[in-house]
Amino acid sequence: MKILLTTTSFQDTPGTHHELLKQTGWEIITARGPLNEADTLARVGEVDGYICGDDAITRRVLEKARPKLKVLSKYGIGVDKIDVKSCTEFGIPLLFTPGVNHTTVAEHTFLLLLSLEKNLLFHTDSTRANGWKRKTGHELLEKTIGIIGLGRIGKEVAIRAKAFGMHVIGFDVYWDEKFAAQYGVQRAANLDEIYAASDYISLHTNLTPETRDMISAKSFPKMKKGVLILNCARGEIVHTSDMVEALKSGQVGGYGTDVLDSEPPAPDHPMLKLPNVVCTPHVGSRTYESVVRQATCAVKNLILAMNGEKPIAQINPEVPVKKAV
Repeated sequence: MKILLTTTSFQDTPGTHHELLKQTGWEIITARGPLNEADTLARVGEVDGYICGDDAITRRVLEKARPKLKVLSKYGIGVDKIDVKSCTEFGIPLLFTPGVNHTTVAEHTFLLLLSLEKNLLFHTDSTRANGWKRKTGHELLEKTIGIIGLGRIGKEVAIRAKAFGMHVIGFDVYWDEKFAAQYGVQRAANLDEIYAASDYISLHTNLTPETRDMISAKSFPKMKKGVLILNCARGEIVHTSDMVEALKSGQVGGYGTDVLDSEPPAPDHPMLKLPNVVCTPHVGSRTYESVVRQATCAVKNLILAMNGEKPIAQINPEVPVKKAV
């Protein structure tokens, strides 16, 4: 059995997940993802299983991969780079790892927010250059944070926001009333209510046709002038050129993001040069603790499905798992 493994955090982080995969006795073929469509196409066709990160797994890729490919195991929770419909049509179980990185991503959200409000990069750059330049920052206390998407990660952000003494307002189609009551989260009736009330807006929704370019020139006028926007979800939720203009004009005071519309970005990507942007290279879930949890879950999913057993979590449960080993 040949298994393709492309997620770099899995490969680069020591932990028990390596031994768990080794114990299968399968041949492991590695590549450094995320792979574009051409690179993914070049590596499928002879593999039986696939542990992927954010590779472009299109219909063309899946057409070449089948019928050899028995199981596709996603390391992580976002499947927007995968043609889920084609996976289901071709009878390929698509597995994922929910509930493994919400704490880590929520912590990273506050890293971005505090970096912006305390002018962290300006101050560290100044002192590293033997300077002592100072800017006055802002407290988080009593500020309002609007959370778009109150799933596992959004809830963890809300809990931490309350610990900072912030007012929390949330929007989600699937509202958890018990959680909201426990942590004092106000429910927004719609996105416009989030935009109007929030000093900070934190994005924790999936990328869908409805959420693509959700944050754009159409939404900025509805927000407070100088709002800070945080994105630990997907880069495509934000319209890049619109955001750049809003940052330059001061309509948006700062953008803290762990994701971009193209990853890795081109050297001239406009988000990389603006002084009021804090951008990290999609590492919000990359901690030793989280990587081991995600990788272990991805491997267990793969092993279970390859043996014809029910996996931990499957995106397309209507596709039956069949024993392949």
